[in-house]
Amino acid sequence: MAKMKFMCDTKRCIECNGCVTACKNENDDALEWGIQRRRVVTLNDGLPGETSISVACMHCTDAPCMAVCPADCFYHTDDGIVLHNKDLCIGCGYCLFACPFGAPQFPKSSAFGERGKMDKCTFCAGGPEEDHSEAERQKYGANRIAEGKLPMCAELCSTKALLAGDSQVISDIFRERVAYRGAPHAAWGGDEQDLFHDASQPRDGRGKGLKLGKQEGGQ
Repeated sequence: MAKMKFMCDTKRCIECNGCVTACKNENDDALEWGIQRRRVVTLNDGLPGETSISVACMHCTDAPCMAVCPADCFYHTDDGIVLHNKDLCIGCGYCLFACPFGAPQFPKSSAFGERGKMDKCTFCAGGPEEDHSEAERQKYGANRIAEGKLPMCAELCSTKALLAGDSQVISDIFRERVAYRGAPHAAWGGDEQDLFHDASQPRDGRGKGLKLGKQEGGQ
């Protein structure tokens, strides 16, 4: 069984926010005021080394939100997608503090300190309601997974920086990209700095070619 994951290739992300707009349009019925399931974060904005990354729920295998929820409203699908049941959510906010990606969101239309029902990225997989029912659409948004489609954010990424799907396939795609950019040892298990190799920077002799193993003279 495939395990569905997201991955953002920061070397391709151009901060166009197309993924953010796609998510909002596809899930508009379920998004209350103040909810933004996906966002683009830019580090070192305007400085050397500026990097942008598209962030949402990463659908962790060992999800911290699931571990701390006192109402047990989170669950894994067979595809490894982390979904939640809004009918069980008590709005305590524990998931918000536990998530390292800031994925859990709460509507901002009510009084300060009154959180309401939590909302987050569903990988366009709907929720516990019947597939494609009006209740599912209103509470959780689109269910593209049931149609054999990928999340709209990844589908509409113009540079294919945002990847979604089977984790093994995504891993293979990213590994091929790293090798194509000319990282010195471009393979899993090599120098960990290879994964962060900046193709725009000059390379030394070890960076030439696309060999997947350690090259002669490598350290």
